[in-house]
This record gives sequence, structure tokens and C-alpha cells, in this order.
Amino acid sequence: MARYEFKLPDIGEGVTEGEIVSWLVRPGDPVTFDQPIVEIMTDKATVTITAPKAGTVVETNGKVGDTIPVHGVLVVFELEPGADPPSVTRAPVPVPVELPEAPPAAPKTNGTSVHPPADAALAVGQIQETLPGMRGGSRASAYFNSKPLATPHTRKFARDINVDLRRVPPTGENGRVTMTDVESFQGREAPGEGAPPDMPVGHAGGPASPGQSRGPAPALGRGPLGEREGAEQRVPLAGLRRRIAQKMSRSKSTAAHFTFVEECDVTELKALRARLKEPAQARGVKLTFLPFIVKAVVASLKAHPILNSTLDESTNEIVYRSTYNIGIAAATDAGLMVPVLREADKRSLLDVAREIERLGEDARRGKTKHEDLVGSTFTITSLGAKSGLLATPIINFPEVAILGVHQMKQKPVVKNGQIVVGDVMLLSLSFDHRIVDGHVGAAFAYEVIGYLEQPERLWLELT
Repeated sequence: MARYEFKLPDIGEGVTEGEIVSWLVRPGDPVTFDQPIVEIMTDKATVTITAPKAGTVVETNGKVGDTIPVHGVLVVFELEPGADPPSVTRAPVPVPVELPEAPPAAPKTNGTSVHPPADAALAVGQIQETLPGMRGGSRASAYFNSKPLATPHTRKFARDINVDLRRVPPTGENGRVTMTDVESFQGREAPGEGAPPDMPVGHAGGPASPGQSRGPAPALGRGPLGEREGAEQRVPLAGLRRRIAQKMSRSKSTAAHFTFVEECDVTELKALRARLKEPAQARGVKLTFLPFIVKAVVASLKAHPILNSTLDESTNEIVYRSTYNIGIAAATDAGLMVPVLREADKRSLLDVAREIERLGEDARRGKTKHEDLVGSTFTITSLGAKSGLLATPIINFPEVAILGVHQMKQKPVVKNGQIVVGDVMLLSLSFDHRIVDGHVGAAFAYEVIGYLEQPERLWLELT
């Protein structure tokens, strides 16, 4: 058999390297032409690299989390007799999961390379081959896919309710198994029916939650996501999760965080939103509280421009930004993302609402574009109904401030000397104390609160 060194192809304009997110094959595995073999993440997208020819995998170069340069040897194959090395490499299949910042090359670690088996839990954005004719309309018992595509959140949900993810017919985009698919499957078929004998019931291709009871423990050894030691399972910190870790660590180690918390009476804001909700809906716009908060933040940034600045550490200069690009932190199944609402100062309230809805929908579907994830000057974060009493948000580097929005709750408030029931929420703002003094941060906070407590003032700012 002839040996063939398959090199990482060009995977995007300006891309010089990629991070290994997930190996889909191991040395010794036979592969067919165009079979997915590895997932690579760049600063532009996640792509799935496929086999250029049929053959056998002899060697894989790099572990999950390692960085491979373009044109570096990725896999060594032994080709089947008569299969000459191709002169033209097929282009990888791009997956529309965009990330805001490319990470530095991952450090090499000592020890034996870990190559997850083909049925390992795969990273978000994986492209898989599904059995023909086995989409949502097929009988659940007739479907089986050893490499199901699903987000970590969906995998955990499947484990929790004891559903074998490999047997759930997918209906999501690119063959992705959704939460709804798992719920529907549980309702149609008893857990464990038709599961292959070599896999314990309830296996969903991901790590078990600590203390979770799922029947007899599997034999110790290498698990689907990494090396098992005793009751532990080691999972590489790679892909989007590693980039989140890098950005959070950089922010905490660079900015001198301090947090200011204050109460905000949003009784008038709720009343205004209630009056405008129906007219907005008639124009096809879902009007939430967030557009009002965005406009309040922009008006306050104009009054306190230092909050819309950044520190250029290379020149030791404070850079005041003239644009107002508001990052809207979004918790997705893939991880934390911050889509950017551009030129919020030039948009009307309804236009802000439309853009927020578009950005949120793209994030949920994994369709966020690279340009929608860069260039923010100030960030707003909220978990909506689960946002709790308060939190101390981490600044979105290289910005100098972030606003955390929390639950609206009814509680007694004093108005005109009378105790009445009001709608109140807490706002928590974190600032970079290197740039923002305490009294400046407090003044900005009260400016935002003033606009939210008297929202009619916003009409003077709306365009």
C-alpha cells in the first residue's frame, strides 16, 4: 500500500493555522472517501476536514487543543491499492459557528496523545453523515448513528433522562439532534430498547455529571472524551470553551475590576413598554425591555465618554471611541457569545429591537457572522428570568465597563412619602479601576437608572 501525507488545506482567506477541536478517527481506522476525519477551528469558523481518499489511518498529528499550521501534515494514510494520492484536495465543509477572537497556539502537553473514538461526543458545529431516509419522520427504533451531532447542553439533557443519543433521529440543521428531538424520542420509546449490546443504556456520548447514577459504571480506561482515572473523566479544554476561558482570564488578569450595585425602580418602564408593545408588534417587532436599556446606556455613555473608551497598553494611551457598538452577551448551547449591536446611537427603538432579535436568532442557530462578534465598545449581560438578584460581571476585554441586568421583582417602595408596591431590579456594573474612578462609575450608573426610572426622557435621545 502507498503512504500518503495529507496536509491541512487552505481553510479560509487569511487563515494560517487551525486548532484541533475533535478527532473523528484514530490510527488503524479504515476510512472511505469524503468521510469526516477531524474538526478544525479557526478565528473565522469551525470546519470539518474529510478524507481525500479511501484507505487506513496510520498516524494523526496533534491532540485536541493543539494548533496545526496550514500545509502542515495532519494525517498519514495508507491508500487502498490503485488509489493514487489526489492532486487536488477537497475543500473542507464550513460550519457557521463564528468566534470573536483567534486564540494563541496551544502549548504542547506531555504524555501520550489521546484520540477519541469515532463515537465520541463531538464539538458544536460538527458535520456528520446520517443514514438516508432517517430524519424526523422515521421510526425511532429503526434509526442508529454512532456519531450523533448535538450540543453539550442537549447531550447532558439526554443523559439526565437516560436517552441514547445515537438512536434519536435528528431534525436540526445539518443533522443536529435538538432538545425537542430528545424529548419526542423519550415519549415514543422506552429507554434502552434496541440499544447495541456493547453500550450501556443512557450513553449519550459525553461525560457523566458528578454523582449521577446511570446504572453499572463502565470499565475504567480511556473514555469517549479523554483519559479516565478512577471515577474521573478528563475532557480537553478546546474550541469555544477554551477561547472563553482565555478571554475571561485575560480580562481578570488585566483589568482592575470593581463592581457598583444599585436599585432601579422600573415601574414606569414597564408601563411604557406595555403601551408600546402592541403597536410594535403591529410592525412585526417584538419589543422587550432590552432595547430601552440599550438606549439608556448609549445616552449615558455620551454623558460619560470615558466609559466608551479602551486602554491601548502598547502606547499607554486611553482611546475614546466615537462609535457606540453595544455587545449583548448571549448564553448559547455552544457557550457564551457576545453579538454586537452596531451604531446603537443611530438606531430607533424599533430598529434596536429588530437587530437584537436578529442577533439572538443567529446565535441560537449557530449562524452568527464573524463581523457580528467583534468591535463592541460596551457590553450588557443578562440571563433574563434566571438573572438572579445580582452578580459581578466580568468586563469584556478590551472594554472598560459592563452592565449586568437582573430580575424585576415587586417589592415595597417609597413614593411621595407613601409605601406602595413597585417593580424593582438591581443593576450591577463592573468597571476597570485603572481607567474609571469610583465616583465616575457611580455617576454613570445613576445616569442609566435615571433614564430607566423616567423612560420618557429617552425620547429626547431616540433617532
